[in-house]
Amino acid sequence: MLKVFADRGGTFTDLVAVTDNQAIANNLSNHPERFLIVPLPKGQWVIVYKLLSENPEQYQDAAIQGIRDIMGISGNEPIPTAEIEVVKMGTTVATNALLERKGDRVVLLITKGFKDALQIGYQNRPDIFARHIILPTMLYEQVIEVEERYDANGQELVPVNIEEFKKDLQAVYNTGIKSCAIVFMHSYRYPEHEQQVAQLAKEIGFTQISVSHQVSPLMKLVSRGDTTVVDAYLTPILRRYVNQVASQLPGVRLMFMKSDGGLVAAAQFQGKDSILSGPAGGIVGAVQTSKRAGFELVITFDMGGTSTDVAHFKGEYERQLDSEIAGARMRVPVLAINTIAAGGGSILFFDGSSYRVGPESAGSNPGPACYRRGGSLAVTDANVMLGKIHPHYFPSVFGIDGNLPLDKEIVIQKFTQLAQDIESATGNSRTTEQVAAGFIAIAVENMANAIKKISLQRGYDVTQYVLCCFGGAGGQVACLIANTLGMKTIVLHPYAGVLSAYGMGLADVRTIREEAVERPLTPESIPQLQQLMESLETKVRSELTVDEASRGEEVIRKVNLKYEGTNSTLTVDFTWDVAVMRQEFEIEHKSRYGFIQSEKALIAESASVEVIQKMDTPEEALMTRTRPLDEPPTPVEIVQMFTANQWHDTPVYQRENLQPDDRISGPAIIVEKISTIVVEPNWEARLTERNHLILKRVY
Repeated sequence: MLKVFADRGGTFTDLVAVTDNQAIANNLSNHPERFLIVPLPKGQWVIVYKLLSENPEQYQDAAIQGIRDIMGISGNEPIPTAEIEVVKMGTTVATNALLERKGDRVVLLITKGFKDALQIGYQNRPDIFARHIILPTMLYEQVIEVEERYDANGQELVPVNIEEFKKDLQAVYNTGIKSCAIVFMHSYRYPEHEQQVAQLAKEIGFTQISVSHQVSPLMKLVSRGDTTVVDAYLTPILRRYVNQVASQLPGVRLMFMKSDGGLVAAAQFQGKDSILSGPAGGIVGAVQTSKRAGFELVITFDMGGTSTDVAHFKGEYERQLDSEIAGARMRVPVLAINTIAAGGGSILFFDGSSYRVGPESAGSNPGPACYRRGGSLAVTDANVMLGKIHPHYFPSVFGIDGNLPLDKEIVIQKFTQLAQDIESATGNSRTTEQVAAGFIAIAVENMANAIKKISLQRGYDVTQYVLCCFGGAGGQVACLIANTLGMKTIVLHPYAGVLSAYGMGLADVRTIREEAVERPLTPESIPQLQQLMESLETKVRSELTVDEASRGEEVIRKVNLKYEGTNSTLTVDFTWDVAVMRQEFEIEHKSRYGFIQSEKALIAESASVEVIQKMDTPEEALMTRTRPLDEPPTPVEIVQMFTANQWHDTPVYQRENLQPDDRISGPAIIVEKISTIVVEPNWEARLTERNHLILKRVY
């Protein structure tokens, strides 16, 4: 049987497959330049494969094509689905639709008098000195004000004016809009009017109906409304993509990664849960593999082609309830990931006075200049220029026919031109490699700042953490990032180049339900909270299907608390003891904000219950050493690499030739099939028996 874990990223789609079919492993071992094959115990193999996400001349969908390539099936043959046990995927389809504003057309149905509530929002001014404020574009196209109203205590003030509403909604439907978002005042607690209107929308023929009391059953009209609109905007696109994948894999168990780090069956995958689908797989992969390597405090650092994602882990996944992603406000639990537009494909340019890196990306088509598609200079090109990436160790998948190596000549040519342009504009004479190193320094600073935001600025001492580096480009800058932050240890998994895909296989099925509480936290309120927890758990279990592959389950109960009269909530574990919850809240508040207000009452804003079904995860092979301990590994060649403002003779090692307890002192380059690792001066790399590379700073 074949298990497939896939992550469709902005530039590359990564696949990790686990199989016990020897014929597949034997067939792919004839193409070692394209597939990485690792034997596991019990007669299994792990297959790692990367391909471009967009390659319209060659295939329609990268994930499906990847499965075909692994199984050795040509484009027009049906996939033998009986041989596939499960496919677990993360996808950027919804994220890209949101970024590019290419979702479905949506009508917003809102209580009369609140037509502009979402447009006005919270009056935030992200750029406080901007005189010309540009409001974010709204995702909905039309608004219908519905004559209805409950008060805050559930008393019906105005019943739904059904006749007028039906006439208005039919008129909108006739313009071709098939998706609607329903957001009424106080409906998170009193949903009857929303249910009534949703039924009418269904009768008229709307194919996507997102109702706020189901999507985000929490207080605050604006954030509840925004989340519901995002769901209505993205779910149809997601549904079409899921159906397209499912149609190629009839009868196969298909699961998707949600933004909260849990898997869900394809049929229950919704727009609001999909925004961080791919990055969430990376966080799960980084945390679980770091734990296997013996580390509990982790900063995850995922550098791909288009962007870099960083996250903080201290014993449990950190989630945030309120987030703004691609200009859309949302109020659903998502992993706390900080994303910046800096990746291997980030475009480098000189604006006449300073070097700039990104935020524009060269993507996979045309890609960086070295991809042979006429692209602009990008971060990857700078690493080629510095001798940190060597074309003959990189997959030969470039050019029109997809069979040529990276083009180093065009990189040298473009950097030479850029160095001349900089000199004529500023009179500052620098060599081409100094210019390339300058751009890398800026990219590293941007990425280090993203890590500071999730660690130092929230009261965590980053020097005590391990940096788990992954993504196709992560290993190239890992040491530079750690140097900037004062971190001493880096861990690199053997599948670091495809860890987001591998994370899909390490994830569990998770379902979270939450509900508003808005009551003071007192001993008297505990029985009501307990009752709410039980009701939420019942709702969660009604959504979960009994999973034969599950290895037991865990239930987590949380309460979001805030000081009375404030707006910022912190999450604590629910217990029967109010004093314990208060103490946990105050420790977190002191760490985050630097003070506590012991005289103030605590308000329980909302509560959540998460049920985790533990899944069977792939094992990792243990390696044994066959060389004598005093015999060091042999480099395959010595190359020139520019770092610390000078050229160094740098040995190149192939990771598959390394054995447990091998130590490599920087400067050195370790190449794998799926990524390149640069060991900078003053760093030492050691291989463990689990094939993890641990990099330590040498003083």
